[in-house]
Amino acid sequence: MTKARSHDARIGAITNACVEFDHWNEALHVTELKLGSAHALCQVLSMTEDDDEIRMICAAIEMVFRASQEAVHESFHQVGNALVPLLLRLLDRCEAGNMRNADVSIMNISKVLLYFSRIQEVRVPLSRQFGLLDVVVRVSTSLLNEDSRITRLRILANLANSSENKSIMVNHPDLLDSLLRIANLDPSNRAREYAAATLMDLTSSSSNQVEMAKNDKLIAVLIKLSLFFDDETEETREFAITALQNLAFAKENRKRLISFGGGMVIETLKKNLVSNPIYKARRRAAGTLTNLATEETAEELGTHPGLLQALAIVSKKDGNTEVRDRASLALTKMSNNLTTNMSCHASLLDALVLSASDSNISSFALVMRSKTKNPENKLCIAKHKGVLETLSRVCISKLSSPKDRENAMKSIMHLAHNETNRKAMATKIILDAATLCAGLVGFEHENTRDSAVITLERLGTEVSNRKAMACHEGLITVIAKATEREAHSERKGIDPQAERLAKALLMSLLLAL
Repeated sequence: MTKARSHDARIGAITNACVEFDHWNEALHVTELKLGSAHALCQVLSMTEDDDEIRMICAAIEMVFRASQEAVHESFHQVGNALVPLLLRLLDRCEAGNMRNADVSIMNISKVLLYFSRIQEVRVPLSRQFGLLDVVVRVSTSLLNEDSRITRLRILANLANSSENKSIMVNHPDLLDSLLRIANLDPSNRAREYAAATLMDLTSSSSNQVEMAKNDKLIAVLIKLSLFFDDETEETREFAITALQNLAFAKENRKRLISFGGGMVIETLKKNLVSNPIYKARRRAAGTLTNLATEETAEELGTHPGLLQALAIVSKKDGNTEVRDRASLALTKMSNNLTTNMSCHASLLDALVLSASDSNISSFALVMRSKTKNPENKLCIAKHKGVLETLSRVCISKLSSPKDRENAMKSIMHLAHNETNRKAMATKIILDAATLCAGLVGFEHENTRDSAVITLERLGTEVSNRKAMACHEGLITVIAKATEREAHSERKGIDPQAERLAKALLMSLLLAL
């Protein structure tokens, strides 16, 4: 080819090359690259301005780079610095309308750049090629066919997958706007998918997150892509929600994301959590809410209509374990920062009770143990419908672990510490739970057993409770055994400072009979 003198001779030689290279035998393409085909084609391309020759040479170059990634990687280091600038200049010429059959050349050149961008080690030097980002960013403004747009977007997505490229790409003056136009307006589902994938990767860099979250258009587009279940592919929705989750990693972004559009981000996450058929998207939505839940944001999250209930339902009923666990974690984080003086506190208690399924009792028991320690919470929690019943169920359930029982029993103990609660708490279900726990044997149940005895002692300080307690099946028996344990410890000199409660309780119950 390089020796052909006349136009016809060059055309003939290039045609023969295309015939020779037009196959999908990867091993043969590897051999062609090793024999210098890319170098020869690059030389020929640099020597012509003829539209037909350029079109055919670009086609031949695309063919030979159908080789393995290892071979393409090696060839890039050999000819990339010469070939890439040449291809970029030709794309400028094609997209300016100064070449016949430009669509064909645009497609083939874009494919070559795509082959390069697939190689992790090439992504950084490729993105540093002068004008490369300018060319791929034109995807939203050039009149490209769908295949060419998608190929160009795949290049962007590959480049964004390199950590060293993320900041450079976000700081490019037109790149983000171009991606947002595609993500928002492109008629192709695949084009929007690759735009969303690129946005996801760019938001994964901590150095980009704060600046990107300031972009109202970006957040609005991510919301749109996350909400239209029927119009977007599964991957597009997941990429968009993951981008929101990435932005929520930065503490500086959390208040902004929560307040954006009067709670549009939160509503989007809630709808995906409850309704998205794809478990990965539901998992990401729950993870984003977990990221957003802090002391500063908890009240705003808690007062968002239906959010607490949605988290409770998902943590209890979702068919995927990871989704249930993440929804439970989000609810737990919010619970730790919602206080009785907040208007949503009653809704929180409703949600916690609702969430306490057999598979989710650990979170409920742990949260209640934490909240009942606070003196301000004891009265309202004890009075709230379903709380005491649920705590008792955790104590009694055979599915509860020793730690679950301990947390639930200690919660009941904390509530019984409040004198106002004691009369109302001496119900059959509470006495059943405390009696069962007070009779547990084994070292692993020691804390639970002690908490149950303390609970019964506190309930017994209310004189009107004693007769019902004394008549409760098995209660006097477990207190008698507790009295024996205390006497034994006292004789042995074990923990001499410990308060001995069982004997006094036993005497008061016997007197009540």
